[in-house]
Amino acid sequence: MSHHVKCDVIIVGGGIHGVATAYFLAKKGLSVILLERDFCGRCASGVNAGGVRTLGRVLPEIPLSLASSTLWQTLDFLHDFDGAFVRTGQIKVAESGQDMQILRERRDLLAQHGFDHEKLIDRDQVRQIVPAIAAHVQGALWVSTDGFAFPYLIVQAFARQARKYGAQIREQSPVNAIEKSGNHWRVRTQEHTITGEKLLLCAGAWTAELARLCGDDIPVTPGGLMLMVTQRVPHFINPVLGATSRGLSFKQFGNGTVVIGGALACEADARQNHAELEFSRLANSARIVTDLFPFLKNVSITRAWSGIDGYAPDHTSIIGPSASVDNLYYACGFSSSGFQLGPASGQYLAALIADNAVNPLHHDLLPARFS
Repeated sequence: MSHHVKCDVIIVGGGIHGVATAYFLAKKGLSVILLERDFCGRCASGVNAGGVRTLGRVLPEIPLSLASSTLWQTLDFLHDFDGAFVRTGQIKVAESGQDMQILRERRDLLAQHGFDHEKLIDRDQVRQIVPAIAAHVQGALWVSTDGFAFPYLIVQAFARQARKYGAQIREQSPVNAIEKSGNHWRVRTQEHTITGEKLLLCAGAWTAELARLCGDDIPVTPGGLMLMVTQRVPHFINPVLGATSRGLSFKQFGNGTVVIGGALACEADARQNHAELEFSRLANSARIVTDLFPFLKNVSITRAWSGIDGYAPDHTSIIGPSASVDNLYYACGFSSSGFQLGPASGQYLAALIADNAVNPLHHDLLPARFS
């Protein structure tokens, strides 16, 4: 027998975007019920590399990414615990003259759009920031306010705050059915039928199938990503490091381990919630690392893991109201780089859902661009 429950907003998906939106909505005084099939932060929001990155964003995401950067630095509850946000900076290195030209063009493109957060630095400045870098590196783009955090713990921090303001977060509550009843949504789980005026879908790779239950279409497809971590080594790098023309994201934690990722795609099966580790690709990433830090040649990889995210056709986030169904909203299609956007995505969606406060800066993230 299912119980009937009412609220203002139903959120489906307990990753960073879901819990952040629940927090900002609850803080505005709205009643919120968040449904998570498994546990909050169990999927992409808990297994990503934890990069908090404005560096290298696609143009349509930059305003949201910069707004998020401010929140990462000013929301007290994202600080002062082990695994919280650490401001180490992020750097993207140039390994050739051709790479330097790519970085100059990037800086100029951002300047044309009024952005100057990515600083172009020379060979000597790179070595002040990363003394251990290989001799062939010629320069870099640098953002000092970027950094990293432990994703799972950040999701829990948002969930705790959301609950503090009265949001109900129901884990192990898969959605069985969604239907429109007049101008309200009715969402059924095993135990409850929840009625709410507005519905937000932010279930990563599974958002498209939920959209179909709502009579809508959102072009999000599942894709797998891999990461690996090394044994502990003496401290040698502070910022998160990426390369200009090779897929790499690389950081060292306080315990000495090094986490290696960056465009490490793999096969994903969303039905089974399983992404297959592909060791030849992992080996290729390890080679990039030893090109940049030759002294790591004999360091062991202790483990590797994978996760599934939802990919948009243009690899750009999808955030905002449905183009065709009233009172339906999305936060999805983050295409492996949604973690940093979580705080501002939640704040923006709360403003949209509660106050219909459309922000023209985020126009190119709207679902309507696909219709």
